[in-house]
Amino acid sequence: MADRTVLAGARVVLPTGIVENGRVVVEGRRLAAVGAPGGASQDAGPGEAPAVDLSGHWIVPGFVDMHNHGGGGASFTAGTVEDVLRGVHTHRLHGATTVVASFVTGDMDFLARRAGLLSELAEQGEIAGLHFEGPFISPCRKGAHDETLLRYPDPAEVRKLIDAGRGQAKMVTLATELPGGLDSVRLLAEHGVIAAIGHTDATYEQTVEAIDAGATVATHLYNAMPALGHRAPGPIAALLEDERITVELINDGTHLHPAALELAFRHAGRDRVAFITDAMDAAGFGDGRYMLGTLEVEVKDSVARLVEGDSIAGSTLTLDRAFKRAVTVDRLPVESVVRAVSVNPARLLGVDDRVGSLETGKDADLVVLDGEFELVGVMRKGAWVVEPKPA
Repeated sequence: MADRTVLAGARVVLPTGIVENGRVVVEGRRLAAVGAPGGASQDAGPGEAPAVDLSGHWIVPGFVDMHNHGGGGASFTAGTVEDVLRGVHTHRLHGATTVVASFVTGDMDFLARRAGLLSELAEQGEIAGLHFEGPFISPCRKGAHDETLLRYPDPAEVRKLIDAGRGQAKMVTLATELPGGLDSVRLLAEHGVIAAIGHTDATYEQTVEAIDAGATVATHLYNAMPALGHRAPGPIAALLEDERITVELINDGTHLHPAALELAFRHAGRDRVAFITDAMDAAGFGDGRYMLGTLEVEVKDSVARLVEGDSIAGSTLTLDRAFKRAVTVDRLPVESVVRAVSVNPARLLGVDDRVGSLETGKDADLVVLDGEFELVGVMRKGAWVVEPKPA
């Protein structure tokens, strides 16, 4: 029999709802049984270790971060393979058992080489794919991207990056109003790559046109796009109202006012929101000076800003903090937060057959939270990354 772990006594969040005093059985790398009530006092089977008593805790699916630039002092856009693995591990310690490596704007040849390098990590299952956030974005809404390296979204150049990813490119963020934008959206859709609208100066009408062309994601909604207006509603209104769009949200208390978060959930609904970190290498590492692509960033009190220009430069967020804030500050239902942090991004990435929810046969990726929603345990593919202490 494969190695077997039994977790008992916790509230278990399943696609069908919350099971009180639930039981999760892990065999090898997979979930063998989930949710059936049964406390830790139940007798173990022959040769089976006693159940881990998690009374008073929550068990939720492992988090899926579809937009992440690094952590633990390591950037996914630069550094060695070992550096990238350190960044990935940093986020695993905070519950993100599935991580997409995002690149900031760079020279095209550099990005292509970087994609080739990191595609090997994706093939090995260490990361869940690649996300190009730039260089095909608007200089009007560049945020923490080097304006000198920005380019129009020429479909041929978009195709160059996709090909460099060797089938591991998952998402490209575009300012779809730029020349070539709509054709690039169509190209991405044809190749099964997510076309994300972001760092854009598009009008409402231009955004609707991009959605009709095949765009399906809003890159960090509200940030790096025109504000919602009553005469010129801009991209925000178009992205919130269309059921084909999933909106990314950075729930760190800096990027979004709680009312903006509530507005997104109210209009998009719990099935169309994905929490992301947009983390840079300072996540899980501390304040100080860092490089984000070619630009220098200062992190102070966990807020990252460009040294020149003072623009917000990604975040130092981890998904366990986003989860806790959503439940305790924003007062969102736990089930809705689980969808935003696990279910929805897994579906978008096309990996929901393996991860994103606690269901028999899927990977044993899970997070254990205490009664105050602090992370106390992380399991990935049946192995503890952070082992909880029994209750």
